[in-house]
Amino acid sequence: MMDSLLLLVKMIAVLIGAGMLGNWFLSELKAARIKGLPWYTPYLSPPGILIVIILFGLPVVAWMIRQ
Repeated sequence: MMDSLLLLVKMIAVLIGAGMLGNWFLSELKAARIKGLPWYTPYLSPPGILIVIILFGLPVVAWMIRQ
């Protein structure tokens, strides 16, 4: 019972963090569109860099775990 509760709390924490990162990136995207900046500008902001690192890092980590 306690283990499943702890797992649920961990899942919720990850989802909240992902939501916060997504909202932060979305605000950077909206600001870049309003200013008329190039399409890649939000990806050079802190949330964009974190998202790119996560997207490219997860397959590498999964590959390393399988090895």
